Amino acid sequence: MFTPNQFQKSAGISDYLCGLWFDSLLDVLIQFDITSPLRISHFIAQIGYESVGFSQVEESLNYSEDSLLTTFKSHITSEQAKAYGRNDDHPANQKMIGNIVYANRSGNGDVDSGDGYNYRGRGLIQTSGKENYSNLLSYVSCDVVSFPDFLCQHSVATLSAGAYWDSHNLNVLADDDNLAGITEVVNGGQNGIHGRQQKLTMAKAVFC
Repeated sequence: MFTPNQFQKSAGISDYLCGLWFDSLLDVLIQFDITSPLRISHFIAQIGYESVGFSQVEESLNYSEDSLLTTFKSHITSEQAKAYGRNDDHPANQKMIGNIVYANRSGNGDVDSGDGYNYRGRGLIQTSGKENYSNLLSYVSCDVVSFPDFLCQHSVATLSAGAYWDSHNLNVLADDDNLAGITEVVNGGQNGIHGRQQKLTMAKAVFC
């Protein structure tokens, strides 16, 4: 059983956001067998965290100079952070930030290719990288590689999250109640683990 009331309580969202996402989310849960209490709880927690409570389907790269060095310290130099990060002299150059920090990763080309910004995080699980966008082509009916902004449409944003979950076998980790393992796959690290834990606890209170 997965009802609008359960979804709203488990995600801690407004009536409006519940109505916006419920139907497409229910379809995805069924399609990818995310149907047990643990699977639903982990899925809701992860996509809820990645989408800032189901309110954002596109990654913001509005980083300050300092936060760039903290978040992407191995992918950007101090000179680049100063030139493109937000500071007292200028706003963040989000396009350059994306192209730099995501260059030569997850199927992206170099900085000049523009892939980093073009394939920044989108959808409810913030799918990023040209390789991951390409992997979605077997799941969605639109060409998200040629037209990445399709991932911002509600139905595609939801489907992309389910597809990523399915293609990375995250139901198995959810069955083991392995929050750290799922976070590693979704995030590439343990960023936001405490926030994800809080969302998981809230979801479990409803479904488990």
